[in-house]
Amino acid sequence: MNASSHSRAFAGWGLLRRYARLYGALWRNSVVREMGFKTNFVLWIFVEMLWFALQIAFIAVIYQHTDRIATWSKWQVVMLIGASHFIQQVFTAVFLLNCSNLSELVRTGRLDFLLLLPINTRFLVSFRQVDLGAFVNAASAVAVMIYAARQLDLEPGIVQVLAFLALCVAGVLIHYFLMFLLATICFWTVRAQGIVWGYYNLFTVARLPDGAFRPGVFKTVFTLALPMLLVSNVPVKLLVGMLESPLEIALLLGMACVCFVISEAGWRASVRQYTSAGS
Repeated sequence: MNASSHSRAFAGWGLLRRYARLYGALWRNSVVREMGFKTNFVLWIFVEMLWFALQIAFIAVIYQHTDRIATWSKWQVVMLIGASHFIQQVFTAVFLLNCSNLSELVRTGRLDFLLLLPINTRFLVSFRQVDLGAFVNAASAVAVMIYAARQLDLEPGIVQVLAFLALCVAGVLIHYFLMFLLATICFWTVRAQGIVWGYYNLFTVARLPDGAFRPGVFKTVFTLALPMLLVSNVPVKLLVGMLESPLEIALLLGMACVCFVISEAGWRASVRQYTSAGS
């Protein structure tokens, strides 16, 4: 490695450490904020867990009348619901509040201050707040997936588990890229919470097995345009051995890359036309 390459590597490592320290500070602020409202913190966890339990109960009722939904058995669907909830809660913990608050930053002019800071503005906008309760709910989803795996007699290896987690991360990023893109509409309309939360409500589609739908408009839209069916179905199918082709994994990863490019282009275009709240 020549001196120039060594210098670039050192600078890149220093930048990574700087942003890691910044994110740690944002975490500490989130902990202080959450602990200031302990009752709300606990109550929200309870509500989310109750909703999660109702979803599993609904599946139990369905499987009292059938053995399979398409090719999916009862415990495979429970695994799917657990994975979908896990992805949703990780996304909620890291990104949801920040995406929904972007319109307030624009409306109140607080974005002006963030644009002046000597750090990447999108990073700060995307990671300012952390929903700690959602991590607790994500842990409950992991417990359900472990129980479902035991019912299915699954013993995945470390490589399979790591691949599953990597695909879950890709799913979380897809949700983030698309929701952030929708949130940038606030640069033109001032408020965009309705659109952001409308997208969030579509997460329920991710809990459905893709094999239950015949090829058509619905399946195409929620696979290629709004890839809800991809983000949870593909990781679970990898874990339970139901993948029909490696192309499904390639499609999920490819959608993550496409969504990133589109989201970044939308963000840059929005910031270029932003004139601040006071002008």
